[in-house]
Amino acid sequence: MASWLLARSRVFFSTHQPKNLPFLSPPFLNHTSSSSSVPSRKISPTLFCFSRHESTKADAQLELEHDVAEDDTNQAIDFPGGKVGFTSEMRFISESAQKRVPCYRVLDDNGELVKYSNYVQVSKEMGVKMYSDMVTLQTMDSIFYEVQRQGRISFYLTQMGEEAVNIASAAALAPDDIVLPQYREPGVLLWRGFTLQQFVHQCFGNTHDFGKGRQMPIHYGSNKHNYFTVSSPIATQLPQAVGAAYSLKMDGKSACAVTFCGDGGTSEGDFHAAMNFAAVMEAPVVFICRNNGWAISTPVEEQFRSDGIVVKGKAYGIWGIRVDGNDALAVYSAVHTAREIAIREKRPVLIEALTYRVGHHSTSDDSTKYRAIDEIEYWKMTRNPVSRFKRWVERNGWWSDKDELELRSSIRKQLMHAIQVAEKAQKPPLEDLFSDVYDILPSNLQEQEKLLRKTIEKHPKDYPSDVPL
Repeated sequence: MASWLLARSRVFFSTHQPKNLPFLSPPFLNHTSSSSSVPSRKISPTLFCFSRHESTKADAQLELEHDVAEDDTNQAIDFPGGKVGFTSEMRFISESAQKRVPCYRVLDDNGELVKYSNYVQVSKEMGVKMYSDMVTLQTMDSIFYEVQRQGRISFYLTQMGEEAVNIASAAALAPDDIVLPQYREPGVLLWRGFTLQQFVHQCFGNTHDFGKGRQMPIHYGSNKHNYFTVSSPIATQLPQAVGAAYSLKMDGKSACAVTFCGDGGTSEGDFHAAMNFAAVMEAPVVFICRNNGWAISTPVEEQFRSDGIVVKGKAYGIWGIRVDGNDALAVYSAVHTAREIAIREKRPVLIEALTYRVGHHSTSDDSTKYRAIDEIEYWKMTRNPVSRFKRWVERNGWWSDKDELELRSSIRKQLMHAIQVAEKAQKPPLEDLFSDVYDILPSNLQEQEKLLRKTIEKHPKDYPSDVPL
């Protein structure tokens, strides 16, 4: 089966076939024409259109594929890693294939099934929950963003435009799977049962916050839900996820680790270290890269010269697939299958989800300074993942206008009540700044705490009055 995957998509590659994966049967990677899969540059000049160096006379010596002819298959060097054949032709391997890796999708922009689509079936219960959680995430973002603008919380970061990657990936996982997020995946935690009140407590940093107010807003975490606490430094979670996955493998667990990053994160050394680490150790980890076109203000064409992210997996010996990140069914199917591969085959898998960050990078950013408003509106209206999935559940007879009104009204009421509760809750005491690390506080931290208390006594107006001393 691996051979047809390679021939059809150049996404997956393996020297042996996976066992008991009937879903991976033709035509798994069906896709529409390039004109419908990727918007034209007239509409959006910066979306996934990667620059290439100008061709030179050396093109004649560039082999666009890896199948350089060997002079004699019997003449080879028995090199570590396997035999390597010889050739008398001097040909360099091109930086990329002539054709870009296709993007797997199931639903078109109107929420209709693409002809001959092959995907993992979703029940009514699953489909309705997926849509409901996407709406919940959307509503949460809208309200929290306004709360930050009102000065009631210090920071916020939305998932607008990326709801499908959040919720559909979470739906495809099992509770025992370990999740190491970046910072734009609260939908995974929402799916696993983290309550709206718990989200609000964290953003307000009160005594009910699991992190005791030590982290910035949106840095969620929950041991109960196997969701590692968000860490601001980019890509640090990737090699950590490989270690977690390897521990699951050593313990014989039927589970995997799943970790997320953005396109900007692939420019970090930790990304490449994690990929190589995972491949060599054959760790059951699924890497999900949200390629949303922008690393804050840096467009993808200034991030790399490769065909996106998915091709990077092949260099490390990792299977991969490119998926339409705004198609919830495609994301669900890809992650569901990647999980099976990771666990049954004991190997890492890389998923590149092509999506778009409709909102600003964070409340500290104004994205209209570096990208066109028309570009944002195109993705917000034409390629909206929530609207697309809504049309599909409606066509199935699973959703109505009445359901929509009731859901949005209920979520809004729950959030407004949760905010009132969180604002009234007490802030963590000052001593919590120094606890929970050392059994016995070392002398240097004892000195710091004394100095901090003296400074607060001397300048009380410069410190929040609602923090117990």
